[in-house]
Amino acid sequence: MNRRGHNAAGGGAVSALAVVCAMALGLCVWSGQTARASVANGRTGERLEYASPVEMLFSPDGTRLFVLCQESAQVQVLDAKSFAPVKTIEVGRVPRGFSLSPKGDRLFVADSWDDTISVIDTKTLEVVATWPVGAEPSSVAEDRAGKHLFVANRISNDVAVLDANTGVEEKRLAAGRGASYITASPDASRLYVTHVYPNATAHRTPPASEITVIDSARAVVVDRIALPYVAHSFHVAFSADGRLGIATTMHPKNLVPLAHLEHGGAFADTLTLFGADVGKPVEVPLDELERYAVRPFGIAITPDKSRMFITCGGSEMVTVVDVPRLIRYARAHPGSNAQDMSASANYVAGRIAVGHDPRGEALTKDGSKLLVANRLEDTISVIDTKTDRVASTIALAGPKQMSVLRHGEQTFYTARYSFQGQIGCANCHIDSTFDGLQWDLEPDGFGRDIVDNRPIEAVKDTEPFKWNGGNPNLPTECGPRTEKYFWRAENYDDLTLTDLVVYVRSLPARPNRWRLPGGELTAAQERGRALFVREKDKFGNRIPETNRCVYCHSGEKGTNQKSFDVGTKKTTDNSGLLDTPQLTNIAITAPYLHDGSAATLEQIWTVFNPQDKHGRTNDLTKDELNDLIEYLRTR
Repeated sequence: MNRRGHNAAGGGAVSALAVVCAMALGLCVWSGQTARASVANGRTGERLEYASPVEMLFSPDGTRLFVLCQESAQVQVLDAKSFAPVKTIEVGRVPRGFSLSPKGDRLFVADSWDDTISVIDTKTLEVVATWPVGAEPSSVAEDRAGKHLFVANRISNDVAVLDANTGVEEKRLAAGRGASYITASPDASRLYVTHVYPNATAHRTPPASEITVIDSARAVVVDRIALPYVAHSFHVAFSADGRLGIATTMHPKNLVPLAHLEHGGAFADTLTLFGADVGKPVEVPLDELERYAVRPFGIAITPDKSRMFITCGGSEMVTVVDVPRLIRYARAHPGSNAQDMSASANYVAGRIAVGHDPRGEALTKDGSKLLVANRLEDTISVIDTKTDRVASTIALAGPKQMSVLRHGEQTFYTARYSFQGQIGCANCHIDSTFDGLQWDLEPDGFGRDIVDNRPIEAVKDTEPFKWNGGNPNLPTECGPRTEKYFWRAENYDDLTLTDLVVYVRSLPARPNRWRLPGGELTAAQERGRALFVREKDKFGNRIPETNRCVYCHSGEKGTNQKSFDVGTKKTTDNSGLLDTPQLTNIAITAPYLHDGSAATLEQIWTVFNPQDKHGRTNDLTKDELNDLIEYLRTR
C-alpha cells in the first residue's frame, strides 16, 4: 500500500548547524495551557510514519472502537473497554472520513488522495471492495434504507451518489466549495454537508458558506442553509430530539487590516445553530478576550442535551458548552454575534486541555465518557464528562519518538505562538493548503496591497515569497515576518523555526485530477500547451520572450522565481511589480491574480489583460483560451 509521501526537506533554507542542533537537543512542546517535555528520547531527523488519528466511531454494540488514522492510512480497531488493539486495517492514502452502515456490518472509508472508498466488513475486519469516486472524497454516509451511498468530494465541490451495493455512481449533487463533512439527522432522513473553502462572492465582499441539505431517500438537494460571513465549516452535530443542529465554523475578519490582534482581530471561532430550537440560523462565538477556541472542528452533544463538547485544534483543548444556556442566548440574539467577545461567558462552561491538534470525537452511548483524537500526538484523550477532566490517555500504535517533521507540523497547527493564542499557520492554510480569501496585511500600509492567500503545496524551491517578492526564503517568511505581523510576538527559538521550515518545505502537492493516468495530454491540453510555449502570435508576429507564458512560468513548478509588471496594478497597490506564482494545482485555487480580483482563470486574460502585458492572449478565440486553461489545469 502506498503511503502519503513528502518531498525531500533539504536544508537550503536552513543552516546545517541548525539542523544538527535540532536533532541533538530535546524540545518543549505545548498542549492545552501548559508546557511539557515532548519525548524523552528527544528529536530525530528520520521520516517516521505516525498514525495521526482524525476520526473515531463506536460499533453499534459498543464493543469496538474504530480509529481512522490519516498519515499511516489505516483504521485501527480497538477493544472499546480495554482499548487494547484488535486489528489494523490498511486503506487508501490520506483517509479523511468514515462512517458505518445503518446495520453496522460495513465501514466506509473516504480515501481522499486515492479518490476511492474502501469498504470494510466489520465482522472479518477486511477490506472487501474499493470503489472509485470523485475528486478528493472526504466524507461518506449511507442512507437508512441501504440504497445509496453519499460521498462529499472536496475538489469537485459536490456529493457523489453511489449505489450502496455495487459502488456504481448514479449522479452528482452540487455542494459548497470544498465539500468535506456529511452528518445525518437523528432520523437519517436528511444529510447535512459542510465545506471548508468559502463559496465564490464578489471581490472584497464578506465570505459566505452554506450547509447543503440532502433528502437521503430521494437523493436530491432540498435546502441550502446560508452561512453569511463564514469561510470555513466543519462538523455538524444534532441533539437526540433533532430540534437543534450545530456546525463548527470560522468567521474571518479579512476585510479590515490585520492589525488588531489584541481585540480578536483575525478570526472569530464560532458555532452556527439551526433547527426548531432556534429558528433561523444563529452564529455565536466561542472566544473571549485572552481565551480563544482556535479552529473548532469536532462536536458532540450529550444524550440528555445538557452539554456539548467542541474540539479546538489550534488551542489544543475541548470547549464545554451548556446547551440550555446556549439556546436561551441564541433565541435572544438572532443573526451573527461573532464580534461580541463577551457573549461566550453566557454559555461556555469549561475548557479541557488535551493533546496536539484534537480532531474527531466519540461519546459513549451513555454519555459518561468522551473520546478525543489528538491527531499530532497519536493519542486519544478519555474525558470524564461528569468532572470535565481527562481520566486517561490512550497511546495508539506507532512511533513514540519525536521527529523534526512532526514537531514542525505541531508548530504549524498550534496557536500558542500568537498573541493570546489567537491564530496559527493552519488558520489561513486549511489542512496545509490555502483558504480562498484575500487579506489586508499591515506591513504594506492599511488598505494597501490587498493580497490573495497563495497555497503552500510543493512550495519548496519557489522563493522569494510574498506577492512583492520581499521575503527571500522560508526562514524569513515563517520567522521574523510571521512573528512580527501575525503573531505579534517573537516566540520561535532557532530549533522550532528550523523544524517549522523543514515541515513547510516537505509539503507535497495533492494529486492532480486533470492529468491522465499515464501523464499524457488530451487533444485540448496539447493545443493549450502549444499556446503556452508559442513564440509567434496568430498573425505571425514574434512574441517578445519576456511576454511568453513559458518565460515567467517555467520549470517543473511553473515559476522562474522573478518579479514582473503584468499590468494588474490596482489603485490600492504600492507597486505593479509582482512575484511570479507557481502553477501547482492552479485549477483549484481560485480566485486569481495577486489580489484575488479574477474570479476564474479565464478572467485573467478576458478582463485583466487589455494591453497584453500578461502574455499575448488578445489574439486568441474563446475556444483557444479554453484550450490554454485546460493545459494549465494539468500543472
